[in-house]
Order: sequence, then C-alpha cells, then structure tokens
Amino acid sequence: MDRRSFLTAATASLFLPASQTLPTSASRTLRADPFTLGVASGDPSADGFVLWTRLAADPLSPDGRGGMPGRDLDVEWQVATDERFSSIVRSGTATARSRDAHSVHVELTALEPGRDYFYRFKSEGRLSPEGRTRTTPTGEQPLTFAVAACAHYEHGYYTAYRRLAEQEPDLVVFLGDYMYEYGPSGYTALAGRVRTHTPGKCATLADYRLRHAQYKSDHDLQHAHAVAPWLVAFDDHEVENNWAGSVSSTGAPGFAERRADAFRAYYENMPLRRGSLRGAVLRINRRVSWGSLARFHLLDTRQFRDDQACLDGVRAGCDDRLDTGRTLLGADQWRWLEDGLSGSDTRWNLLGQQILMAQRDYKVGPGREVNLDSWDGYAPERTRLLSSLSGTSNPVVLTGDAHMHHQADLKTDFDDPDSPVIARELVTSSIASDGDGYRDRTWIAEALAENPHISYIDQRRGYLMARLTRDDLSVDFRTLDYISRKGAPAKTAHRLTIPVGEAAEHRR
Repeated sequence: MDRRSFLTAATASLFLPASQTLPTSASRTLRADPFTLGVASGDPSADGFVLWTRLAADPLSPDGRGGMPGRDLDVEWQVATDERFSSIVRSGTATARSRDAHSVHVELTALEPGRDYFYRFKSEGRLSPEGRTRTTPTGEQPLTFAVAACAHYEHGYYTAYRRLAEQEPDLVVFLGDYMYEYGPSGYTALAGRVRTHTPGKCATLADYRLRHAQYKSDHDLQHAHAVAPWLVAFDDHEVENNWAGSVSSTGAPGFAERRADAFRAYYENMPLRRGSLRGAVLRINRRVSWGSLARFHLLDTRQFRDDQACLDGVRAGCDDRLDTGRTLLGADQWRWLEDGLSGSDTRWNLLGQQILMAQRDYKVGPGREVNLDSWDGYAPERTRLLSSLSGTSNPVVLTGDAHMHHQADLKTDFDDPDSPVIARELVTSSIASDGDGYRDRTWIAEALAENPHISYIDQRRGYLMARLTRDDLSVDFRTLDYISRKGAPAKTAHRLTIPVGEAAEHRR
C-alpha cells in the first residue's frame, strides 16, 4: 500500500469506531471511545520520534478532564513497519496519568533512519486510529515539508489542514497560535463566527485543557496529525494575546499561574518530548536535523522577551523600539542559537519562528507605522540576528502570525536598497484566522510599494508546501478561497525556487 492509500484508510478510521478497524474487546470501565482526540507524532530523529495521544471519552466535559475517571490508566502502544501492523518492531505500555489529563508521550529510540513507521494505541479495550510517522535520514535525502500557523476555530473550518495532509508531507512545521484563548465571539470582527468556542475566556488549567480538546476534536486537524510528524512551537494565543515574558497584555492579576497552566495544557496536548516542560518553563527552542541536508532551528519569540515598547500595536514614532538593550530572544536563547548556527554543518539552515522578521511599514505615504509585537519592535536585536546569519549556510526564515502569505528579503538595513540580502523569509498565511480572506490588489500594490524588500503578499487562507533538495528549495504558497463552509480546494497561488547558494545573494 502506498502513502496515499494509507491516508485514505487512516481517514476512514478517524470516522469509524475502533471496533470496525481491528478486532478488539469492549471496554469494561469506559462506555465511550477514549481516543476522540486522535493521535500524533513529533520531533523526529534518526532513530526515533515522539508518539502522543490523550484519552478523552467526553472531550467537551466542562471540567477539562475529558470525561475520564480520576485514576491512571494503562495505554498499550505499537510501532510497525507496515500499515497492517503485520511487522511490529516496537511495543510497550505507558501510563496515562490523571494529573496529566490522561495524556501519553512515548519517546522512541533505536529505530532505523530515514523510513516510515506506523503506530497505534490501545486502552480499556479500545483501539486508537492509526498514525504514520518517520525517522530522519542520515544523508541528503530530499524533504517535503509543510509550514502552517494560526487556526482560530471560530473563524472557519479546517479544510486547509485536510488539503495539507492530502499532499503527504514528510514533516509539518507549525509556528504558533494552534488554539485561541478568547471566549465565544471574543475576536470575530474581521471574520464573523462560523463555529463557537467553548464557554468563557481561557483562564484556568481546566479552561485550556477544554479548549485544546475542542480543537483536537476536529477531524481535519486529526488527519493532518496522523500523516506526518510535527515540529510545534507556540506564539501568544496559546496563552494570551500579545503577552510578553512575564507580562500580561491585559494587566490581569495572576498571570504567572495562568501562563504555567497554559504551558502545561499545551504540553499535554502536543507531541513534545517529556523534558520540554520544566516547572513553569516550557522549552520549545530546539534543533531538529534532516540528515546532512537541513537543520531546523526552532525559536521561542514570546517567553523570554522584554515587554513591547510604546503600549504595543501598530504605531508610529516609537523611539523605544530602537533601544539596543531590549531583547526578544533572551540571553540564554541567544547563546543557544549562536552556538547552533556556528556549529551547523548542514547544507540548509531553516529558522522556524513566530513573528514577521522583515521590516513592514503599514502606513501608505510619508512616515512609518510598524507592528511593535513583531521584530520591528526589537529592531537592534533583529540586526544582530541577521548579522549572525550572514555566515550561515543557506539560511531561510520560516514565519507564522501574519495571517497573510509573505515573501521577503532580509537585510541588516531595510532602508538601503544596496544593503546585502542576508536571508529569505517565507511567511505562511493562517489555517483559519480572519476567516475567508480576500485579495485586495490595490492594497497589496500599495503595501509592496512601501516595502520594496517584500515581493509577494496574499491575504487568503492557506499554508506553505516546500520541497528541499541539496540543489534548491522550492515553495508553493497554497491558498483556499473560502473556509466559511467546507470543501474548498487548495491551489498554488505563487511559487518560488531558491537555488543553493542564493538564499543570501538574491537581488530583486
């Protein structure tokens, strides 16, 4: 069976009871299927990956516990080299602990590099859907990967996830705003409301667990998780809009506890390694190599930053943003990043991060207005980062957050047309945030004229699909014309190819 045949079978299993996929005994203690949130894998290495599931017999139970009993449960897992599980190479039993919302994180090692594996779970007599994942290669094997971000549940259906999965990537890179913390209709001015959030704005551990369960209950999202390993990183809405370090954007009391609860719920619902959560700190900055072809440097642009300058938002005339003492990444992450860049021996270096790195002037005509929550609010540190990238092999920056596709050249001086191009930035639009989207050609032309280092913008929903080889990086900017109803096709609205050696030398 080829990969597409597997995807068809896996999709079917998401919609059928476990008893119709493989024989299994009925549960003696649970009256409903506990695998309603699907399965996932992530953070692949040459000899393994992380497998994830979370038991939730009633995913929308208001207490956030997923309708599960207040006791730990055993969960069996299997890994096979074929989709029929006739050749099982690893198996074992994990404990789904009540204190961890019955989530399971299994870290596999000692597998073969550069090959597909299939996995599934069983608990209380019930069988999970099957997932497909893979280990990374040891050489320069080509890589097909998707880049996605920003999936506001209320703003539309997750058709983009399904279209992404249908293209069968080897890897999915998700760059933040996986879920949104707003209460019902808390942020619908641009998009209206197609679906409805669970009651209340997320403020407690139970709230965040429940909201994650609502998002994970979507079958299109489950399908995207089941076809490939993911590299995930949070941005702001997994906690609170535009939070910065230890500072709440709303000034609400008890933010430290709220952030810790949000981190815990995020870890419980993502295919992250067990060492990621360290008390009140959730480490998402990490490196994942795809053999000698590429290294992904995943950044955290939220947890260690100074508070935004000048009260946040899109503003003009904010001199504080130019203060060289302000940081976005924090001292420890800076050392980690510089060590990783200087020590990288891969052909390509891909920085996965959350916010627009290119300078972006939002004001048409004289003067300048910039988004102080993005790298424009930390301009000196951006210059430092780009200077560090100047000696790196084939650097490309992958970005989320903007809710629009962007293609940009990154320079240490964006106001100087002759300033050398250090790297290319590829910004994915949103999966669902801001609804159907649109294509305002007048607005786009004005934005491009104000920002000559940006060569492409598209306001429709979508994702990036990239093909990386030793010779070039080709990227399709995929768009959907609507998400307010189901069934939209995806199309390639723009295509870019970056030959090796030209990531930092391209001129418009």
